[in-house]
Amino acid sequence: MLTLRALLGVGFLVTSRAAAAVAQTGTWTGTGTGTCSLSSAADLQEKQRLSSRAASTMAQTMKYLGQEEAQNIDQELFSEFGFSVDQLMELAGLSCATAVTRAYPIPSLLKPRPSLLVICGPGNNGGDGLVCARHLKLFGYEPSILYPKRPNKTLFQGLSTQCEKMDIPFLTEMPEAEVIDEVYNLVVDAIFGFSFKGSVREPFGSILAELKKSTVPIASIDIPSGWDVEQGSADGLQPDTLISLTAPKKSASLFSGRYHFLGGRFVPPSLDRKYQLNLPPYPGTDCVLQL
Repeated sequence: MLTLRALLGVGFLVTSRAAAAVAQTGTWTGTGTGTCSLSSAADLQEKQRLSSRAASTMAQTMKYLGQEEAQNIDQELFSEFGFSVDQLMELAGLSCATAVTRAYPIPSLLKPRPSLLVICGPGNNGGDGLVCARHLKLFGYEPSILYPKRPNKTLFQGLSTQCEKMDIPFLTEMPEAEVIDEVYNLVVDAIFGFSFKGSVREPFGSILAELKKSTVPIASIDIPSGWDVEQGSADGLQPDTLISLTAPKKSASLFSGRYHFLGGRFVPPSLDRKYQLNLPPYPGTDCVLQL
């Protein structure tokens, strides 16, 4: 585990050639318009206020998916609707990054640097995390990535390269909880997705144990890591934010954090009808909806 002194030392923890960028101060100039762009605080609050009533009403009737049904929908998106894995991963990761900007806008962060830690697992959830980190960098945040088990697949290698070329540093070890509390504003949990079953293996057992000791808010992608997809886990991570993708999973009904977002505005209407998802309408051109 990394100590604070080690993390703030000479930079041996990062594999990116631009590890020195960790110490730089970012400036947010989120003035763009269009899909998934950052809005001013006032505009954002007004938009959320106008959509919150309809969203909360629709969320009460929205379907929460079991593990098998979630897997079937994914396979149908690939086979029947012609989506590719990397296409859906890009849409999901962008949705997650946008949700982070809504829950934790840069002016609201407590630390001078808009630093975030994105922890990625070996599966598709980890790929979503890599895409999320890349977009967060573009949005003005300063993400660092922990990716302890990189799969030997072209897709994930490409996503890692994209992050490295964006000067996003990769850590070689999990920081200790006190280091996380000192250095980062937020942890993005992209370790396990809805395909997770069984017990947590190392090094992720130790990683989750360290996260439980940290006081920094956690934003979990689709499923809080370590949770059963349908039953949840009282002893698992208790994230501050949950970003459900495609549709919430059954365990999301047990989520007790502050922010629950629906992301992934890509579900075809015919698939929505077939599985009776009852997805709420997204506001305007947004790719995320706060539930």
